[in-house]
Amino acid sequence: MENTRRFRFLPMPMHSVLLFMVWLLLNNTLALGHLLLAAFLALAIPLLVAPLQHTQPSVRRPLLAVKQVLLVLGDIVKANIEVAILVMGPLSRMKPGFVAVPLDIERELPITLLASTISLTPGTVSCELSKDRRFLYIHALNLVDEEELITTIKERYEAPLKEIFGC
Repeated sequence: MENTRRFRFLPMPMHSVLLFMVWLLLNNTLALGHLLLAAFLALAIPLLVAPLQHTQPSVRRPLLAVKQVLLVLGDIVKANIEVAILVMGPLSRMKPGFVAVPLDIERELPITLLASTISLTPGTVSCELSKDRRFLYIHALNLVDEEELITTIKERYEAPLKEIFGC
């Protein structure tokens, strides 16, 4: 029987257990009323949010994912230094601007990770995803070369995400 047609009493058992425990820990009591309320919340909340779940692509290359996280952390440190130098200098050196990055990935999770990576890197922020999900609009604090920024994002961040998730 298909999972979408089958009713599950506990659609997310680990979430239910965590909700139960967190409720009791937050209230710091094992009173009967809190035990019952924790049980009710642990059952009701996963049942209410289960229809909102979307299947996401699985990580196909976990070692590449670890490498990518380390690369992004290094880029964040480097960008912090570059932005600090830029901001400390004359404002006339800054050339802020927007750029539309064409996307090759289509799934929600990889697009979200790409947008988050860009926003985490100082000096750039993801602003909007086009309605057709083919372009990610980005604001750059210092946009010197639009094509270079697009190429960097596509090669350094999007291409590895395609490999990690097998898109």
